[in-house]
Amino acid sequence: MKVIAKTRKAQGTSASRRLRRENKVPGILYGNNVAATPIEIDHKDLFYDLQKEKFHASILTMELDGADELVVLRSFQMHPYKNQCLHVDFQRIDPNADVTMRVPLHFFGEEQSPAVKIEKAFV
Repeated sequence: MKVIAKTRKAQGTSASRRLRRENKVPGILYGNNVAATPIEIDHKDLFYDLQKEKFHASILTMELDGADELVVLRSFQMHPYKNQCLHVDFQRIDPNADVTMRVPLHFFGEEQSPAVKIEKAFV
């Protein structure tokens, strides 16, 4: 999956509010022995990507001002009652280094399991 972001110049609470009014999400890109970079992402694209399970559990390609980087989603903050993402954190990934992350598992075929059929067990 690809995320398109721009470098953000203004920082702080009021700058973040201005971004949110423009339907942008403030964020940060850090890691891989590079200085942290404040970023902004289009809210609509990010909001729909956050609803996809693979967005949370895969290595993403971020296009930041024309250059591609490998990143993973580390955290995001949502508004308590609005469908609005308030902030997002991404971590840069070194392609030659090991990555530790949570990956969802989906089990199928429980009904055909001998334990369920014969022993009436729960899987």
